Amino acid sequence: MEPRDFWQRVEISTSAPTDAHAACFDDGRVLLLPIRPLADGHALASLILNQASFAVVDAIAADLAAKLSASRPEIVVGLPTLGLTLASAVAQKLGHGRYVPLGTSRKFWYREELSVPLSSITTPEQLKRLYVDPRMLPLLHGRRVALVDDVISTGASIAAALRLMENCEIEPVALGAAMLQSDRWRERLSGIHPKWLDRTIAVLRSPILSKTADDRWIDAANSR
Repeated sequence: MEPRDFWQRVEISTSAPTDAHAACFDDGRVLLLPIRPLADGHALASLILNQASFAVVDAIAADLAAKLSASRPEIVVGLPTLGLTLASAVAQKLGHGRYVPLGTSRKFWYREELSVPLSSITTPEQLKRLYVDPRMLPLLHGRRVALVDDVISTGASIAAALRLMENCEIEPVALGAAMLQSDRWRERLSGIHPKWLDRTIAVLRSPILSKTADDRWIDAANSR
């Protein structure tokens, strides 16, 4: 499968090729995203931020920063791996001097009680742990924290980050993402506490896709 360039720019209006999904900004701009089939016959729109153009990352970061600003975050915490690209850019758009990256690579000074198990839809077979550097805690305690990831799909990664923040006695004021991928994340986050549904903010949204008889991908919810 050759790389496609249609998702490397934000469009004003455009028609989507058959292997792309049009994800819309609130102002009507469109980002065409590649469609990635899943093993069960459905598919998802794919957003891989560290493969996106600087222009696309900048547009998403600017939009998310504007939306997060209503929560008045004082520090941004980024989730690995792809969320770090977005978190750094969002923190700069908010006028912050730095951000706090979480990690999955354990340094010798890390503490196990400041870590939680981590899985994601893109790497379900990998057993990892999510860590916060103990030396970063003074940047977080007593401050308004925004958690930022690239995509929230099943909600597994952002739920792990919430558990980690709870272990650190930190309650984020907002959860930010470039894209909400389907609504599966809602059940997981509401199971932690319904307040997280209201605190979840995103730039783009995309559904689970289902293929029609004439080979078009449509919202699976509309194909029943």
